This record gives sequence, C-alpha cells and structure tokens, in this order.
Amino acid sequence: MKFFICIVTLVLLKQTLFADEILELGKNIFLEKGNCATCHALSDAGSNVDIGPNLNLIKPDIGRVVMAVTNGIGVMPAYEGVLTSKEIEAVALYVSEKSK
Repeated sequence: MKFFICIVTLVLLKQTLFADEILELGKNIFLEKGNCATCHALSDAGSNVDIGPNLNLIKPDIGRVVMAVTNGIGVMPAYEGVLTSKEIEAVALYVSEKSK
C-alpha cells in the first residue's frame, strides 16, 4: 500500500511540475513571441494596457482563448502558423488560469 501511495504521489508531482512548465511557456509567449501584452491587460503578466479586452475582467476559458489566438478576432490577427499548436495551447492555459 505504501508503494502505491508513493507512486501516486510521484505521478501527481510530475503532473504539477509539467503544468508549471506549460504555464511558464504560456507566460513567455504572452509576453514575447505572441506579443499579447502589447494589447491585453493581465495582472500576472504585469500588463495593464487597454487596447484589447482586459483579460482580468473577461476571464476567458481555455477554449475561447484557443479560438481567438488560432483564428484571430476583430482586429486581433490569427496566430495559426505563427505559433505552434503547443504554443497556442500553452498561452491559452496561461491566460485562462491566470485571469481567474
């Protein structure tokens, strides 16, 4: 039983570390490669501009962010082909988690 508990603990720890790495990648994309902080306010990223929607206020879910980043919306350009699907998913997770 103790062995099973240790294995489960290690799996959960690995998942937590992996999730942290994805969030860090998402933050990096938000601030740099995706340049999202130029238009969008998000407290965790230290961005407080008001050109695009304030993500702290609209608190978008991950699906909404994936769609907006992939396809563009309004004057926001599509990032499909600019960002990989992994990068889009990472920035979407970051925005959805940190805007709560």
